[in-house]
Amino acid sequence: MGLSNSTGKNEAQPTKQIFILSGQSNMAGRGGVDSHKHWDGVIPPECSPDPSKIFRLNAHLRWEVARDPLHQDIDAKKTCGVGPGMSFANAVKERVGVVGLVPCAVGGTGIKQWARGTHLYENMVKRARAAAHGGEIKALLWYQGESDATSHHDADCYKENLEKLIHNVRADLHLPSLPIIQVAIASGEGRFIEKIREVQKGIELPNVVCVDANGLQLKEDNLHLTTHAQVELGHMLAEAYLTHFLPHSSHT
Repeated sequence: MGLSNSTGKNEAQPTKQIFILSGQSNMAGRGGVDSHKHWDGVIPPECSPDPSKIFRLNAHLRWEVARDPLHQDIDAKKTCGVGPGMSFANAVKERVGVVGLVPCAVGGTGIKQWARGTHLYENMVKRARAAAHGGEIKALLWYQGESDATSHHDADCYKENLEKLIHNVRADLHLPSLPIIQVAIASGEGRFIEKIREVQKGIELPNVVCVDANGLQLKEDNLHLTTHAQVELGHMLAEAYLTHFLPHSSHT
């Protein structure tokens, strides 16, 4: 109803292959953000904007050229820096064509805050539906769980909540086999990180794959990925997408 992205300018844009970016702070991106909450402004070459190939849906549901910080008007109460989205988009664009990124991640959020009916969940679905007017939704990239690793109860409920989230997103977007690429967390202060990781790596739903952030370089806060690590993660997500959901067709 009255979507802002139905202007003439937006209709003239090419059809996009759309990827939803969601979860908490490491998806929103804290690469290059120091302890005083200042972003250093450094954009690695792997995260360079591409005005003809990579777009993002802004907070007003309008498409614009994508550039870091991708989440600055979405995770607006925090200082955002480099996340995995731009290096992912640059790594897949030659194979998929024009990329449309839909940032939805918000720092410090537990998975219960992403249950159907919550503001975060409904906003993600609304943004994804708006984006779909400009192309085809190809995958949800999900990086979340650090906030659920601090409580025994939250860790115990994580599997059920994550599976419910996947079912709900697919149902509400009418995409029953929507690819989900989730990241196994590797950081945080919680005592139950390993329990969350086991759940993330053990999800056996169809079209759900997991990449492991373990071993990626962390900032001094021992929670957030460095800029370099975010670039690496974007490449890992791209490889997972291209390998599992866009295989080379064999003509030999």
